[in-house]
Amino acid sequence: MNQFINEKEHLVPNALDGLLNTSGGTLARLDGYPHIKVVLRADWDKSKVALISGGGSGHEPAHAGFVGRGMLTAAVCGEVFASPSADAVLAAILAVTGESGCLLIVKNYTGDRLNFGLAAERARAFGLKVEMVVVNDDIALPDLPQPRGVAGTLFLHKIAGAAAEENVSLGEITEIAHEVIGEISSIGMSLDTCTVPGSQKEDRIAPGKAELGLGIHGEAGVEQVVFDSAQLAMSQVLEKLGDRLGSEKHVALLNNLGSTTPLEMSVLANELVTSEYAGNITHIIGPAPLMTSLDMHGFSVSVMPLKDKWKAALEASVELSAWPAMTALQPANVKPLPDGLSPIKPIASENARTRAVIEACCDLLEAAEPDLNQLDLKSGDGDTGSTLATAARALKGSLDRMPLADLTQLFRAIGNELSQTMGGSSGVILAIFFGAAGDAFANGKPTAASLAAGLKRISEVGGAQKGDRTMIDALEPALEALPNGLKNAAVAAREGADATAKIGRAKAGRATYVPESNLIGNNDPGAEAVALLFEGLAQALEGK
Repeated sequence: MNQFINEKEHLVPNALDGLLNTSGGTLARLDGYPHIKVVLRADWDKSKVALISGGGSGHEPAHAGFVGRGMLTAAVCGEVFASPSADAVLAAILAVTGESGCLLIVKNYTGDRLNFGLAAERARAFGLKVEMVVVNDDIALPDLPQPRGVAGTLFLHKIAGAAAEENVSLGEITEIAHEVIGEISSIGMSLDTCTVPGSQKEDRIAPGKAELGLGIHGEAGVEQVVFDSAQLAMSQVLEKLGDRLGSEKHVALLNNLGSTTPLEMSVLANELVTSEYAGNITHIIGPAPLMTSLDMHGFSVSVMPLKDKWKAALEASVELSAWPAMTALQPANVKPLPDGLSPIKPIASENARTRAVIEACCDLLEAAEPDLNQLDLKSGDGDTGSTLATAARALKGSLDRMPLADLTQLFRAIGNELSQTMGGSSGVILAIFFGAAGDAFANGKPTAASLAAGLKRISEVGGAQKGDRTMIDALEPALEALPNGLKNAAVAAREGADATAKIGRAKAGRATYVPESNLIGNNDPGAEAVALLFEGLAQALEGK
């Protein structure tokens, strides 16, 4: 798999230097590359308790991304998914620890415990005050004697960081840390494993499945569960956390494990907020990539009681771009549409034949969704089928309130419906098309001529003409042939659509940015949709 890296052995130093070079001077590092990779606060004066965390790299922005006022004093970074050495940890301790001492925050992995623990012992031999706590928030394996430390660790970074900033003593911060650790629970889910640089990606998650309870180093999960929606995925995660939510108010940390898109994370956030299991979750941190697992396509949820003594610490602002503020959950604030944009409510009327024609069109577009999407991947962004199918489903659902017996009003109502439910430029184009057709029909033109008037209007407004490799290449000949029957219109539409496969340079639409090699031999998806529509209608209504 291609990745934006240089030599694998320089990956972590390159990444850390990228972080340092863009930090505005707030961060520094120890001069120990490549074996000692320590990022620390550039302004640190050792007057307060130092907080040190770290572990293997590949979890960015954790841990170096959370070094700053109000959170970590230093982060010790190992190679990808590998614990830093005891020497590296000791270097960090010696660099940032003053009379107030330091606290090591360690995730519960053998390598981290051993190396941080040995470094702590060696630092104490130098006369330094050093304490160490181990985070074990993963509940994926409830009977495991040594649960893993995962994203819930960040709760501790924030709470302990706020306490250290207030000049709380090392002993008190350590007590706080132990209490917080006992209250954190986390579990994750992923649709795919991660890609470790220089290694073959493991392909263990079957199609239609998700892995529940996997680790942040790509370790296999507790089980593979059925995946069919974000709703089911979030429910399965929250169900595992359910008996830990209790009756208290809780805060959730919604973590992106690496390559889950922001769009998906927002959907997951909505499912978290509205889930039946989330009644006691009142605040949220995220959604955001906080403790990732390279490019893992997954998410995790961490929860803890929002006790008054911790709430202020979690709310305290920090000057770290990677850390999102904790926010209170509130229902979506929905305001009415401005005057002039409120949906038009035509007077409903019934016409069985008109309803049948529209339903047939909608069914055809829904059925063609996957094929049109696949075709659009050649010349666009692969969503033509989905765009048309979404509009078709919405239009079919609105038929009971449509003026089916009045074509003048129906054309306009369809245009208005599509402008609201159909995304991209297609909705605008078809809104103009049907609006102009309605105007022409109101002025006494027959149906075919009215639709032709609509086509003329969209050419004038959008600028596309026949031969530009758009839906017009099929729509124009179809409408010209329509007075002679649907069969002739279908034949003309098919010829027009197939002709677009020979056009190597588009003059309108997204295909204008696509090289000729992608276009030749593939029909324009908009023109193909028009051809399929006329062919289907001819078959359904004329039986030919």
